[in-house]
Amino acid sequence: MPINADEALAAKPSTSRVDWTHKDVQLYHLGLGAGAPATDPAELRYLLEDRLAVLPSFATVAGGRMGLVSGLSAPGIEVDLMAVLHGGQRVRLHRPIPAQGSAEQTSRVAALYDKGRSAVLVLRTEAADDDGPLWSCDTELFLRGEGGFGGDRGPSARLETPDREPDRVLETPVREDQALLYRLNGDWNPLHADPEFAALAGFDRPILHGLCTYGMALKAVVDAELDGDVTRVADYRARFAGVVYPGETLRVRLWREPEHRTRILVTAVERDDAVVLSDTEVVTR
Repeated sequence: MPINADEALAAKPSTSRVDWTHKDVQLYHLGLGAGAPATDPAELRYLLEDRLAVLPSFATVAGGRMGLVSGLSAPGIEVDLMAVLHGGQRVRLHRPIPAQGSAEQTSRVAALYDKGRSAVLVLRTEAADDDGPLWSCDTELFLRGEGGFGGDRGPSARLETPDREPDRVLETPVREDQALLYRLNGDWNPLHADPEFAALAGFDRPILHGLCTYGMALKAVVDAELDGDVTRVADYRARFAGVVYPGETLRVRLWREPEHRTRILVTAVERDDAVVLSDTEVVTR
């Protein structure tokens, strides 16, 4: 069924209630590889409930997959889930995320772009609690074979990698069991756990969740550049440019730019620095 962009963009937002405790935050951080070494105070701030710092990327899992599901079932949108790829992610923080809380979350189709044979859908999810807005998430979904509905092609500008040596290069290992742990945050896609399913999808073995790579890169930058101060992150965005396999090593190159911006490029060391996150930037307060 063709996409009806006007109907999708005009549809009433869906609303849900999300709740989380320190256990949800701790599980998320463990899924990103926090806790090694287990006695390092810099790691324990992500895992001990009496001093818990919440990485802003936790917003991508706080509501599970309900926002994504509601976006793909919005009026005017009827697509085959097998044709959907997660193309990019952005999180804007209005204030630090508490270690436990409850919020009302609204989701709507913020944009639909016609790329010819395919389409790009931007799903915006906003969360607020009794004290006001908490975060806004933009999830960019690439819909294969769903273009040609006569819509706007959308922006083509990219975040160019600075033409100079990076100011810093970080490396962070991906554990062999990391996808098995990260999936406990709510993404049960067997592509990340079942070798037979991964083979059917054309992969040698299960791949890491893109949002896990996204969170790992942010943690690396917060630890190295912000001394672990998660409250300084105001905006974080990335484009998923390639897959990561558990057991590999992420190489995070970063360039310090004006206006509190840090450009980032993330590659897989063992595969000749294959790019896995591009168009990536952290904006700090």
